[in-house]
Amino acid sequence: MIFEQLKPQIENIVSNSNKTVDERLFDICELLESHIDYYNWVGFYFANSDKKELHLGPYVGEPTDHTVIPFGKGICGQVAISNENFVVPDVAAQDNYIACSITVKAEIVVPIFVNDENIGQIDIDSNTANPFTEADERFLEFVCAKVAKLLL
Repeated sequence: MIFEQLKPQIENIVSNSNKTVDERLFDICELLESHIDYYNWVGFYFANSDKKELHLGPYVGEPTDHTVIPFGKGICGQVAISNENFVVPDVAAQDNYIACSITVKAEIVVPIFVNDENIGQIDIDSNTANPFTEADERFLEFVCAKVAKLLL
C-alpha cells in the first residue's frame, strides 16, 4: 500500500535538519499531494490559542482565502475544539463547512499534538467523493506524530 511506502519518506523529510521547519512541512505536503491521487489540497494550520484561531502554514494546492480560521468555524475550526480527527465524505452535507473551491467534495483533518496540546492540524481536500478510509486516518496520524517532533 502507498502509505507504507511513504512512511520512510516522511521520516527522511522530518529528519533533514538542513531545511527549515516550514520547508520540511512544505515537502511533506508536496509528497502527499503528488503520490496520493485523491489528495488534491494538502496543508497545515497552526493554532494561536490566545486569539482562538488557526493560521495557515505551508500547503500545496490551489491558493485559499482561508488563511485565518476562527476556532469552531469550518471543519478545521471544529477540530481545533474537538481534538479529534474529522472525516467528511461529502462536504455538501456539512452545515459548518468553509468552501475553499467548488471542486472539493471531501475533506479530512487530523490534529497535531505536542505535549498533549492540539497545536495544529493537517488538512486535506479531495475532489473525489468519499475517498478517505481508516487507513488514511492512521497514516495521517503517523504524519502528525512525526511533525509534532519537529515542533517540540
